Amino acid sequence: MTSDHPKGPTDDVVGGARAVGPDGEVLDDDADDAIDPLAIEPPDEPVAPPPEAIAELCAACVRFVTSKYGVPLDFAPDTLSLVDQYVTEARDQIATRPETLEIVQAAAGAYLGEVIRQTFGGAWFAEGEHDGWRVDMARVYLTFNPIGMMREALLLESQDGWHAHLETDPAQKAELEQRLAALPIVEDTEYFAPTTRFDVVTIAHEALRAKLVEAGHGDVRFGEDDYKK
Repeated sequence: MTSDHPKGPTDDVVGGARAVGPDGEVLDDDADDAIDPLAIEPPDEPVAPPPEAIAELCAACVRFVTSKYGVPLDFAPDTLSLVDQYVTEARDQIATRPETLEIVQAAAGAYLGEVIRQTFGGAWFAEGEHDGWRVDMARVYLTFNPIGMMREALLLESQDGWHAHLETDPAQKAELEQRLAALPIVEDTEYFAPTTRFDVVTIAHEALRAKLVEAGHGDVRFGEDDYKK
């Protein structure tokens, strides 16, 4: 059974409110434009290597996908379409062998997070159990757990306690929710897909960056101390 959602996961984003029009309408007809990879602002300094645990999980994801499809993953955003397909097929395996969920969500989630981190800049918090891991962005205040995102992609439903939603500064919450709520309505399989999550992070990142630049704070960088819980 599937249901429809705005493409941006606005029932999970920044605190969980669903910001749509009073009649549930899409707020911006132009918001469904495809992401132009050439328009993504690259990191302004080299991205540090990931923690060892993340590197090992990413290597496992590369092995899984390469052995299945014969195409190596190189951490470019367009490789996430292969991860979409891998996740789709992995759901059948998980249905018959539930014990495989943990390794698949961890490996594919680490890869998703590393693609995002390498694209935009940021750092991993990878201590303790996987439900507490996250990627903290460097040029905007934005954090999320990509392993939680992948768990939702595999199970096709929201997962409480996995922090798959985007978290940002409360002062930016309402405007960002409205921007993401304006995305087109899609079914669960697309809503939870890794490529959709990458697109949503891209839109959120660009919106938050634009606000910082407009306010004259484009050189601000966020680090470990800013994200301490």
